[in-house]
Order: sequence, then C-alpha cells, then structure tokens
Amino acid sequence: MKKQVLVSVDRGETRVALLEATGTVPARKPGSATRRRSRPATKPGAGYQVAELYLERKGARSIVGNIYKGRVDNVLAGLEAAFVDIGLEKNGFLHVDEIVLPGVETPRRGRGGARDGRNITDMLKPGQDIVVQVVKDPLKTKGARLSMDLTIAGRYMVYAPYGEGVGVSRRLDDKERERLRKQAAKLELKGGGAIIRTAAQGAQRADLERELLYLFKLNEVLQKRVADTPAPALVFQEADLSVRVVRDIFSAAFERAIVDDPKQHHRLVSFFSRTAPDLVDQVELWEEPTPLFEAFGVEQVLASTLSRRVDLPSGGYLMIDYAEALTVIDVNSGSFIGRGKGARLEDTITKTNLEAADEVVRQLRLRDIGGIIVIDFIDMARARNRDAVLKTLRKALDEDRTKTFVVEISPLGLVEMTRQNVTDGVREIMTRPCPTCDGEGVIKSEETIAIEFERRMRDLAKGSSAEAFLLQMNPRVSAEFTGNDARVLQQIEAETGKWFHFEGSEGLPLDHFAVLLEGDRDEVVERALPFREGEEVHVEIVEPHMYSPGDAVAKVDGYIISVRGGTRYVGEKHLVRIEEVGRTAAVASLVDLTLEELAANQSGDDVESKPRRRGRRGGRRRSGAKAEPSAPAASE
Repeated sequence: MKKQVLVSVDRGETRVALLEATGTVPARKPGSATRRRSRPATKPGAGYQVAELYLERKGARSIVGNIYKGRVDNVLAGLEAAFVDIGLEKNGFLHVDEIVLPGVETPRRGRGGARDGRNITDMLKPGQDIVVQVVKDPLKTKGARLSMDLTIAGRYMVYAPYGEGVGVSRRLDDKERERLRKQAAKLELKGGGAIIRTAAQGAQRADLERELLYLFKLNEVLQKRVADTPAPALVFQEADLSVRVVRDIFSAAFERAIVDDPKQHHRLVSFFSRTAPDLVDQVELWEEPTPLFEAFGVEQVLASTLSRRVDLPSGGYLMIDYAEALTVIDVNSGSFIGRGKGARLEDTITKTNLEAADEVVRQLRLRDIGGIIVIDFIDMARARNRDAVLKTLRKALDEDRTKTFVVEISPLGLVEMTRQNVTDGVREIMTRPCPTCDGEGVIKSEETIAIEFERRMRDLAKGSSAEAFLLQMNPRVSAEFTGNDARVLQQIEAETGKWFHFEGSEGLPLDHFAVLLEGDRDEVVERALPFREGEEVHVEIVEPHMYSPGDAVAKVDGYIISVRGGTRYVGEKHLVRIEEVGRTAAVASLVDLTLEELAANQSGDDVESKPRRRGRRGGRRRSGAKAEPSAPAASE
C-alpha cells in the first residue's frame, strides 16, 4: 500500500499526518536529487486518505524513548515493582519483569504465577541509582512506565545494549524475515542485541552495518552521560516527532515525505543522509501558498476526531464514547435501508457492519485510542456474516502498527479488544475537561437548580428576621420562579411570609446563589428594580407577546419588558420608554419611531423602511451595562 507523510510545523506545535492509498493513485512526476519543491501533477492527496495523526506541542513532548538516570524511591514487594524518581512530577513505575541488571539473572514466572529466583527487594534498594527508559507516557493519574531493558532506535534496527541475538519483525512475511536473518548473520553487536524493524524490508547487509555504527556512537554518548550526570536526570532524549514518525514508518511503500518548514526539512534530510541516503530525494519541501494540511484535506479530518459521531458511506454511523476504563463504539444503521427492492434485513445489517469494521480501525488509528475497546456491532443472525465482519476487522488491524488483541464476537454481539496505549492521542492533546461539567458531559438543568434554590430560600426565610431578600442568580434560573405570572414565587412567598427579588446576568454560573441584600421591603425594592418609570432604554425586541396581539417582548438580563406595538419590530433594536415597573416585568412604549411608523402602528398598515427621527420626549435614558447607549438621530 502506497503511503505519504506530511509534516507541518507551527510556532506552538508540530503535526504529522500519515496518508494511505485508497485505490488507484494518480501518477506523478518522479523527483530528482536536487528538487526541493513539491509540485503534484494532480490535486494534492488525490487517491489517499488520512490514516494516522500525531501532535506534539512545545513544553509537552512525549517522553517515550527517553532514557533517565533515576533513583529508586520505593520498592514494593507486594506489587513486585519499584517507584523511581526520574526528575518528573510523578515517580515512574518499574515492574520486576522490566528489570535488567548486567550479570544478574532476572526472576521468571513459573506455574501459577509464582516466581523463581530472587524477588525484587533483593535486586533493587531505595536510594539506588539505575538507568531506565520510558516505555509509556504518564497518563492521567499514573506516572511513566519504565524499563531497564534499554533500546536505541535507528531506521532499520533497534539496538539493545543489554540484549542478545538478532530478532526480526513479525510483521514481515516469512521469506523476507529469512532473508534479513541471513543478511544480519554474524553482525558485530558488541555484546548487545538487535531487532530488525519492518522498515528494513529490502535492506542489505551494508545498510545494517552502516546503521550499527551510528547506533554504537549513540550508545557511547549515552554511557558517558550516565557516568557524568548525577541522578535524577535526563541522559538521552528521543528524536522529535517528525524524525521519530518518519524514522519508524518510512519504508519502500512510501512515496514521499512533504515538510512545510525549511528547518525541519533540513533535519529530515540530515537524518536520512546518515541512515538511508537513497531516501533523501523523497523528502520534499512544501512552498505552495496553500497551507500543507489544508491542501491535502487533513485539517477537516483533524477537526472530525473531536466528534462523537462518525458517518459511514451507506448512511450508517458510529458513536464513540470514552470512559475511564474503556472506549465504547456503537454501530447504527442510521438512514441505510438496503439496496434494491429485494433487500433483506440481514444483508443490510451485514453491509453496515462491514463498513463499520473498516471505519472503526481507521478511527482507532486516527484518534490513537488505547486500552480496552468494546465494539457493539448490529446483531447478525448468521454465523458466516459474523465471521466476515470479524475477518474484515482483523484484516484492517494488520495496517495498525500499535499492538492489538481481538476476542471473538461474544454471545451479546460485542467485540472486545485491547490496543496498546503509549501516548496521549490527538483528542487528549487538543482538548481539556469542560470547566462547567468537569468532563461529565452533563450539567444540572435550570429546573433542577431552581428546585434546589427554592429549598435554600425557605431555609433563608426561616433563619432571618428580614422582611425581604435580594438574591443574585443566573436569569435562566430566576425565570423558573418569575415565569408563568410568577406563580411559583407567589407560592413561596405565601408560605414563608417573605418577599424575594432577583438580580443577575447571563455571565453567572447556573448554580450561582448569593444574598445581596436583606432588610425591609421598601429598601430591597429600591435596590432590586432594574428600571424606573419614565426611563428610556435601548433594547432588542426578541419575540411577539404571547397574550397581547400587536405587542412584543424584550429581555434585559432575564427581566421581561412588554413593548406596546412592537410586533412588527421583532429582531430589531429600539429605544423604549419604561411606563410601568414590576418585580419581574415592565411595560414600555416605543420612542424612536417616525410619524409614519406611529401612524402605521395605530392603523396596522406596513410602512417602507425610512430614516427615523428620534422622539424628543421627557424622561431619562438608561446608561450602563444593562442598556446600550442611544444611537445618534438620523438627519432629516
């Protein structure tokens, strides 16, 4: 399968997209050793779809692959693990299976989970300095996962200073694996071991020997830093995102890597010059006016990873829900009702599930979803259809570089699987928990909060000798008391013998409740009423009046103003004069109408839009946060 890599570098982050061919890929002009600029003969990205996305932000780089000189903080025999201080906020976690000490045999599990040999307390002691490598980023409340089995990654090989022998990636076919074993026979590994990577397909012995020299040099630098650096400290940093991704996935199947930043382009060219000179020509610099990710359609895909819903080609869709312990993916048929007059339900369901199997794997890779994953396919009656869906799912997972394990479809029609979770995915990097719901996804309704506040109002009335109270709350909550002719409020006041007035703005949290003033009724009313009779205020007329034909309604921070003759001006802003003021509502008349408009209001006729002259009447005009300043009068 043909692939392309896109690397986009901004001030705050680096983004990498892996594109895979979807079918027939349009031919493009071959590159040359000196060509730096990408000039596709067809639309960029034609015949490809985005398969994987990676983000890395400055100050929040992944630490997977980093090597630290750490200090053992605590050893817990019951967990068969040690917590190691590596200089980060949280100690790293080192399991006994990941302990490698030169000249010391690591205990192995026997039958029933029992261990042979010494336990972890014999191998590590608090305060001991050890060299560890991060194999899993700190996630949520957990610290980094560590290993003492160090590895240094190259393009074709991974060198393990404390390992032994040569292994070959199982993702290669048997014939290629056997060829690479012969190429690697009797390589000088200086007492260590090596793993030949999937990217080494087609590599020759000279390629392996050249890369080993590069890896040996990195190991020498590492050992010197370990000797010279006091713990805890970073002694070896993994390559940045673009180099890391290109190094790990760039192989013979890749057509090109396109980079939109000259410095990053130079870094990749330098890397391939040392490790694979024949691939230097496949690294291109994007200098077109259209942004790289926009030209290839990656921006839209990146935005879609934040949506719960994913549509399928035939009309079905997926719903992806995240939980602490697992991710649940639900498959729905949606608008898909089958093809042709003779379509059967089982066939419709099976087609939807087959499309879903492919899309599920694509979303797992795009969003880098890890941990336990449960897929709820639509129930299928026939065993052969269930097998076909499962086969499609497994085949799609063959393209996934992350380790996965899939269980057969359960009696409930669920597919359970696990996917290795190493770093945060794009969703975790791009988002944060909602400050309103704290990530729960739901908040209390206005009605629920109003009921809770009603209890607080009753308690307030019982515990105070004051006659009236001015309460501050969000207008959407106070509307639960003042709506429907304030029946709820009247009932509370009748039961408590107290008077309640409200003040607040939409900017307040829904659950905000504060007592601004308590005292005699006249004092509270004087403070509480938002307007005075004769006052002029600029308002937006939002809707026709429910009970008074011809009138309309304006709202200022939840306070209702009935505007006489305002129906024809719904959606417009007008200057009105307050004529009657109540606790929860006021009545006003329009001020800024022309004589023609006033006559039309009285007769009910429509008038054409004309320049308006402000009315010159008595009364003061409202100023401040609750009302906009009056617009200047139009010239006659």
